[in-house]
Amino acid sequence: MRKKILFFEDLGKKEYKETWKYQKILFDDIIQKKVNDRLSQKIAGYLLFVEHPHVYTIGKNGKYKHLLVSSVFLKKIKATFYQTDRGGDITYHGPGQLVVYPILNMDYFFTDIHKYLRLLEEVIIHFLLKNYEIKGKREKGQTGVWLKGKKGKSRKICSIGIRMSRWVTMHGFALNVNTDLRYFDYIIPCGILNKEVTSLKKELNNKISFSEVKHLVKRSFQEIFDVEFIKEKV
Repeated sequence: MRKKILFFEDLGKKEYKETWKYQKILFDDIIQKKVNDRLSQKIAGYLLFVEHPHVYTIGKNGKYKHLLVSSVFLKKIKATFYQTDRGGDITYHGPGQLVVYPILNMDYFFTDIHKYLRLLEEVIIHFLLKNYEIKGKREKGQTGVWLKGKKGKSRKICSIGIRMSRWVTMHGFALNVNTDLRYFDYIIPCGILNKEVTSLKKELNNKISFSEVKHLVKRSFQEIFDVEFIKEKV
């Protein structure tokens, strides 16, 4: 079976709002082509990598009470805040965290939102085990990737929040690499009480090569979703 083709773009360091607008342009373009029955057979979507400045985002059904600090305090820590159109509750993005936005036409893959979420989790589970011998796991009833903790208290290393319309996806997942975890103290991450957040740096007790992580996550995504990447839009 022929592999699906995705356009890959590493955006480097970019503001959340600017990246969100870019996602929506790509997302709307795919939907418009679907509506007009003008889909290219050459490309199944886009994969964007980015690292954001300090920002908190909340999903369309999230609770504002899960932000534990004031707007004045947010300015003090140089963080912004956005209500978004993704699912899920509140989360943090910032330096040292790899954020991945797959904008996919699921007609080329499968039309099953739960299967899609499980495969996003599988990308990170595969990446952690293959490259760092860290066993990631799923938590029943909760989206994301976790590490088993002491006394049954799991630690979250990757959060997931997506939007899907007309079987086109946007938003995605955030992997804590060298993330300053103190920024999670100012929220109830994903609206889940009494759960810890962790990072690769914390688990391995060493700063991790961010460029290496990007390369390895890209490879895991390629393997799990059975895709090939191109660097120019079609």
